[in-house]
Amino acid sequence: MSEQTQMESLAPGEPAFAPVEPLVPEPIAPVPTEPVLEPIVEVPIERAPEPPAAVHPEPVTKAARVAIRDLEDGQRVRGVYAVRGRELRRKKNGDPWLRMTVGDATGTAEAVCWDDAEVRYALCASGTPIHVSGVFENSERWGAKIKVTELRLAEDGEYAIEELAIGSEVSAERLESDLRDLLETVRNAELRELLDLFFAPDRETWARFRDAPAAKTYHQAYRHGLLEHTLSVAQAVSAAANFFPGIDRDIAVTGALLHDIGKLHAYNDDPLAIDLTDAGRLQGEIPLGYYTVRRAIEDIPGFDPRLAQCVLHIILSHHGQLEHGSPVVPATREAVLVHMIDNLGGRLGSFDRLERQLPDGESWSGFDRALSGSAWFSQRAA
Repeated sequence: MSEQTQMESLAPGEPAFAPVEPLVPEPIAPVPTEPVLEPIVEVPIERAPEPPAAVHPEPVTKAARVAIRDLEDGQRVRGVYAVRGRELRRKKNGDPWLRMTVGDATGTAEAVCWDDAEVRYALCASGTPIHVSGVFENSERWGAKIKVTELRLAEDGEYAIEELAIGSEVSAERLESDLRDLLETVRNAELRELLDLFFAPDRETWARFRDAPAAKTYHQAYRHGLLEHTLSVAQAVSAAANFFPGIDRDIAVTGALLHDIGKLHAYNDDPLAIDLTDAGRLQGEIPLGYYTVRRAIEDIPGFDPRLAQCVLHIILSHHGQLEHGSPVVPATREAVLVHMIDNLGGRLGSFDRLERQLPDGESWSGFDRALSGSAWFSQRAA
């Protein structure tokens, strides 16, 4: 029955009110009528009913969205995530199915879609925010994944970039300030001139370096990550150089600040889907870094060839081993120091990544390739 019909049925004079009339003397008949009719007057007849929750998709989506690290077996998934990668595969019978990696600021998860795979593949370019509906399952045979039932492009207002992109816990302003302080400690004029070609505030290279990621997955894989990683390595090298004889501190710090400069060209600048560029895939970060610094040195008239050799050797050898991508192994004290500190920084950065992805109440991570094992966080176990 409509609201109008209900209200019409309560109008005075209808049979529903007839029993009240005989009980009241005629002269005061209106008196009992007023309290009986009073609730009718107070009913908000003219006010439109509250719209259903579905009319407001943004609050519903945000309330229902579960962070990647908090997903549990059997849990329903509904919310916006960023596409980190996609792949169109084929079943044995030739039918296509979609495999994706989706993520947010807390981590990543695999997602699979069996229906309309080719159409949905076209929607899910890397870096695209998508609204996912489905179920999260964690099976012994197939592992953890989101089984997608519905998929569409996310609309404006359904998400915030900071919810989807992993970020540094240290502000870019603080990182830059610390970098400027460290640069001031390099005494060699030629090395300072070389560093200014990359890190002077008015340089285009600096603007890119400030925002670039340090990696695709394992450590500091987020905006400002390269600045954060490079600074921590250079600061540790600067401190350690004081405790080991024979190390030229200026060369070591300069090499540390430039060791990953090739990543400016090896990685893209999409905070939602960090990936290798064509140059990164075809040439690699170390050769790109070597040629970038060598060209800069050649632009400085009269640059000391010995200094050039020392700095370029640090860049070429900082991965430590041929099988890890270094064309040569470290052959100087400064190169050994930068390699060791860089390796330490990368491994400790993996602990930061794993802890960020760890659900509340957990103290052990799963197996991690970067560590060749699991990580234990003792403060969480306390």
